[in-house]
Amino acid sequence: MDGVFVIDKPAGLTSHDVVSRARRILAERSIGHLGTLDPMATGVLPLVVGRMTRLAQFFAAVEKRYEGEIRLGFATTTYDAEGEALGESGPVGISMGEIEAVGSRFRGAIEQKPPPFSAKKIGGVPAYKLARRQQPVALAAVPVHVYELELGPLQGELLGFRARVSSGTYLRSIAHELGAALGVGGHLHRLRRTAAGEFSLADALTLDALEERRRSGTLAEAAVHPRRLLPEFPAVTANEESEAAIRNGRPVNLPDFSRAKYIKVFRGQTELIAIAARIAGTLFQPKVVLSGKGKS
Repeated sequence: MDGVFVIDKPAGLTSHDVVSRARRILAERSIGHLGTLDPMATGVLPLVVGRMTRLAQFFAAVEKRYEGEIRLGFATTTYDAEGEALGESGPVGISMGEIEAVGSRFRGAIEQKPPPFSAKKIGGVPAYKLARRQQPVALAAVPVHVYELELGPLQGELLGFRARVSSGTYLRSIAHELGAALGVGGHLHRLRRTAAGEFSLADALTLDALEERRRSGTLAEAAVHPRRLLPEFPAVTANEESEAAIRNGRPVNLPDFSRAKYIKVFRGQTELIAIAARIAGTLFQPKVVLSGKGKS
């Protein structure tokens, strides 16, 4: 089984839990996910299956889209609804005008400190393990980009939002820091990922639906069409000579792609056989070969 499947992750499961269940459903050990979702979060979790796991490196920096709610009034240890409250809930008593004035600080290129309860490592140890042991967690701020942050509506203490952000952005940190800047505290109450790169909820299946697809023999129809993968890379259909060279890891000349960094190489319309990288002029060297004798 080779392909990319988009799962609509339910709340309560870790991303690793989803991968483990998909391995049982598909009877395939080689499965990875593209972008961790916290257990409380739901939504788009793309899975690369079989030889498609070799493509994971190209999805590391994709933009993500989210919608959700921030609860104002108190902060939590984990910056989300699963943590312990830091202090008692207080009255919010703020307007959307005040929220918008503060919200502008969280748009554009910003420096963001990851939450203490995160998978970021300190001396090789995940920060959340240190935080659970109540040991000091000193994480450095990292540059991220918030391309869009739409705040509202405000209903009681719940503030809705929509966001488009760079990979590595923590919406939990935005919720925590926004609440602190407003002087009332805040944490992430609900989060749903609506898109990750080219994958959206329109592509997504529940795990139960994936299992039903396997039972009915229609898994191939549920996979994302290979031509839709990595849309930023131009695509070429190889002739027999080029295909043979690429499958064996040898460079090929592609005169129509002198400005491209990477090329998707297909056999026919649906079989993605390689990602090739430009090494000089119009000469491309296979970087990832999905079939044949080439390097992976």
